Amino acid sequence: MDKVELSIEEVSALATRCLRANGCDEANAKAVAATVTSAEADGSAAHGLFRLPGYVASLRSGKVDGAASPRVEQVAPSVVRVDGGGGFAPLALTVGRSALVECAKRQGVAALALVNIHHFAALWIEVEALVAEDLAAFAFTAYMPAVAPAGSTRAFFGTNPMAFGWPRDGGPGVVFDQASAAMARGEVMIAARDGHPVPIGAGLDAGGKATTDPKAILEGGTLLPFGGHKGSAIALMVELLAAGLLGQPFSFEAAENDNRDGGPPRGGELIIALDPTRFGDASGWRAHCESFFERLLALEGVRLPGSRRHALRATIAAGKVSIPAELHQRIVTLCSAN
Repeated sequence: MDKVELSIEEVSALATRCLRANGCDEANAKAVAATVTSAEADGSAAHGLFRLPGYVASLRSGKVDGAASPRVEQVAPSVVRVDGGGGFAPLALTVGRSALVECAKRQGVAALALVNIHHFAALWIEVEALVAEDLAAFAFTAYMPAVAPAGSTRAFFGTNPMAFGWPRDGGPGVVFDQASAAMARGEVMIAARDGHPVPIGAGLDAGGKATTDPKAILEGGTLLPFGGHKGSAIALMVELLAAGLLGQPFSFEAAENDNRDGGPPRGGELIIALDPTRFGDASGWRAHCESFFERLLALEGVRLPGSRRHALRATIAAGKVSIPAELHQRIVTLCSAN
């Protein structure tokens, strides 16, 4: 497969140009491009420029408002609500983050309820920004039916990712981001594009049979939850937190209302932030946790979640991102006026 190499600055410029050419105003384009660029900088092809055609499809179909202006509201002492106005999630997150941080440091724990948004990105980027503020954080969002509940062969849950972050001294913190599915849908899509099989257990074909063919999973089949009933329970929890709690569509409702343009459905996201200094160990929590990490890392073969991504970030920052030439050409074409 032919490849095109881009610097991180070129990734950002290309994403911004493409979004601006397809209906995003400057604020929305910069926010989405920053998310796309962060994913590429961390070596996550499934959440980087690969997603740009989906963003553009939703702009061109009119499903997403590229000029949305999110509104922030303090609805309870520990709850900040941001109405994204039908736009993409990154700007709503940017607008609401400072209020969430202030609230968490004042109250000890706070939640950010994002509603009326279209989420299409990695969650680790969102919790990592809170970890940088010395906060621990969780994030949850749903999608459209893509994962079969345990015992079923029919998609019902979204991929329903969740992320967690914990601050550390002198580093980016411990951050993980995982789908409730055994394999993230974006990774299955990359495998289908590149002609690679997926592990057995990732999903079922249209007949309900286990398959290693990513196209069979995507075309009439379904993903499976990780760990069987355990992953299924996590997916259920995420549906309730990101949809039921926030008054946003459950995955099946999002699908019923979606126009199937290939972009993200409308829904919600819940972010919870906690200030470790407000839980009874204001001066000792950090050293105590570092001793835990030291003992953990002393075990042979163990690495902390996110360490591979952080290593890639340092390497990519000094080099270039390699993307399929076909994808690059497609994005360049999308930069033309629609």
